[in-house]
Amino acid sequence: MPDISNSHTVPGLEPTSSTVLSAFIKVLKTSAIAGASTAILALLAVYAFQSKIIYPAALNGGHGRVSTPDEYGLPYEAVDLHTKDGETLKSYLLLHDKNDPSYTNKTVMILSPNAGNIGHFLPVVKYIFNALNYNVFIYSYRGYGRSTGSPSEFGLKVDADTAMEFVGKHSQLSESSLVCYGRSIGGAVAIYIAYKFPDQVSGLILDNTFLSIPKVIPYIFPVLGPFSFLCHEKWPSEEYMKQVPASIPVLFLSAKKDEIVPPAHMKKLRALSKSTQKVWREFDDAHHNDSIAASGYWDAFYDFMCDAVSPVGR
Repeated sequence: MPDISNSHTVPGLEPTSSTVLSAFIKVLKTSAIAGASTAILALLAVYAFQSKIIYPAALNGGHGRVSTPDEYGLPYEAVDLHTKDGETLKSYLLLHDKNDPSYTNKTVMILSPNAGNIGHFLPVVKYIFNALNYNVFIYSYRGYGRSTGSPSEFGLKVDADTAMEFVGKHSQLSESSLVCYGRSIGGAVAIYIAYKFPDQVSGLILDNTFLSIPKVIPYIFPVLGPFSFLCHEKWPSEEYMKQVPASIPVLFLSAKKDEIVPPAHMKKLRALSKSTQKVWREFDDAHHNDSIAASGYWDAFYDFMCDAVSPVGR
């Protein structure tokens, strides 16, 4: 575009107002096209790679070393679960002696958050198994840790179906009260399991989970809010929660300063739940990833397991 800020011109090429205007419009059109193209490419990238964003399986060394329970002095069985679509899920099963007088006959199925691997969650496994005296079953979603495949909503639901089939056929687990404990996206998996397998679930513990993935996008990425309809990973927990039977007790553990999932989502899930035993615990100074270390968190967990979950047969 000619420099119209000074009076000097190239001899024989003195610009008129119309040539200046047409050149300016041309630049604007070029910039608009470039900007629109960039925006479109960005949106296409978000659509195409949203699974990488939602399921960052490699984050925090997730595809590196996977610790085993024996490193924490825990007895366990390594179990390979085989899905109907050909994937292999790695899992750990920790069982107490059912003939021991202190046996609680309660099992916690841990549904992990979306980053890291099940080895990172072993300190929690140890606490639940040793200190609280419950059986523990934890499995690795497809594409996480040493499990095969690539994660997706459809795939993780197949994984959950496979895990529940294993539980239902296991001699000890099938006769134990099963509580699904899910953090973040693990909470969405837990709600799905309670919705689909209500007769096998004796309780739900939800930590900072969401109504749906599209409804989280405007909170994390405000600029992408208008395009949340492009999200094909839905996890419609608010719809599933409405259909979870009233007989299943639910513990809601919510971080008031959650910077990833709007705290209002947990409150809405509580309102949607038909459960006759809903327990709400909110942690004023906790964030999305550190609520598990908040004062009173494990007291709430233990009280719920003791008071709201009855052992099978009692």
